[in-house]
Amino acid sequence: MKEPLVPVVPMSHTAHIRSHRKPRRSATSSIAVRAGVAGGVLSMAAAGASASASAAEPVTQTIELPTLTADLSAQVAQSAAATQQAAANYELRAERDAAAAEAAAEAKKDLAEAKKKAEAKKKAAEAARKAAAERAARNAERATLTASASASASTSVSAPSSGSVATVIAFLKAQVGDAYVMGATGPNAWDCSSLVQAAYKQVGVDLPRVSQDQSMAGTDVPLSDIQVGDILYWGGKGSAYHVGVYIGDGQYLDAANPSKGVVIQDLSGYPASGAVRVL
Repeated sequence: MKEPLVPVVPMSHTAHIRSHRKPRRSATSSIAVRAGVAGGVLSMAAAGASASASAAEPVTQTIELPTLTADLSAQVAQSAAATQQAAANYELRAERDAAAAEAAAEAKKDLAEAKKKAEAKKKAAEAARKAAAERAARNAERATLTASASASASTSVSAPSSGSVATVIAFLKAQVGDAYVMGATGPNAWDCSSLVQAAYKQVGVDLPRVSQDQSMAGTDVPLSDIQVGDILYWGGKGSAYHVGVYIGDGQYLDAANPSKGVVIQDLSGYPASGAVRVL
């Protein structure tokens, strides 16, 4: 197939031929374009730098503290007052608990003391009852001894027999446990000389009242030869300060002192100064 023929038209040498160059822009437009490009580059550079800086350093968020207002100050003050009141309440409660514990301890102590006193009172009452019973028994025994001694004295006053010594010793032993009281003369309390005087009076022998005079009565006896019923004295003859009666087996009976009362003691523990025999 043949290609179509293109007609050729002859042109004048004066005809205008359009140029293929682009028209030149004005200087103002060129400067504006350059400025825009430069600005874009700078903006991109700044953005890159900013991105780099953001990537290098972490972003820190700053939180602004709230400004205290009048209402907030009032709330803080109210909270502080409530806290102080609670602390005061706790302290008061602790003081009350401590006081209650102390009161309970005191009550327990008082109860224990009351029980102790009640027990002591009970024991004292029992001891008093027992002492009264023993005293009644001794009184009955004394009455019997007195009647027997009176009968014996009526038959043999001038020369007492060995039975008289037994009567004296029996009377003395019946008084064991009685109290010692200076100046007392019985029947439940004695001093040393009144007890000796009362014992010998049971068999009709009248002795002086005081120990100094009793040490001068009867016949002197060496301590190595003393017999049951002899009067022992302590101190000088005629100035003796204590007396008792020998009851045999190295023992004597006397109203010793306020702490001991009427007792039986060993002569070895308190040797006598001398002895006299009146029976």
